[in-house]
Amino acid sequence: MAFDIPVWSAVETAATLYQRDSDRFHLLLTEPLIQESPHLRETPEPSSETPRLLWLEFSPNRVIMTMQGNGKFSYRHIWQRGVYGISRYWLQGDDAIGSEQMQLQNYTRSLDLKGESMSEGFLPHHLRLEYELWSGRVRFGHYVLNLDIHH
Repeated sequence: MAFDIPVWSAVETAATLYQRDSDRFHLLLTEPLIQESPHLRETPEPSSETPRLLWLEFSPNRVIMTMQGNGKFSYRHIWQRGVYGISRYWLQGDDAIGSEQMQLQNYTRSLDLKGESMSEGFLPHHLRLEYELWSGRVRFGHYVLNLDIHH
């Protein structure tokens, strides 16, 4: 969700949660395909794109989110509470030769991981990440990532 512009998106999908350490987790999920509106194309084409994989590595102090898999667009965000991190985007052209990379900074305003203590360790059920996206001295917006995990 964006605070500065009217952008809001929700994804509901199955995911696999891996526990790496007592408070470090990996979450792998497949984002449903984003279908381009047929009104934007002259002739509708069947979609041959693969689903996008989202990989989150998170702990109470740090989140890394990587999106890959559709061949045209990938990104990796590294957020850490109270510091400037990196948001990197890769754009693949129609020809396999050309690809571009863009790097922005992000500032993590807050990072909150909630869950329950169990005999086997900690089991997360909610992650809230609030951050700003920057290019040099220009702020591109203020965003929130909410992740609810239902077991």
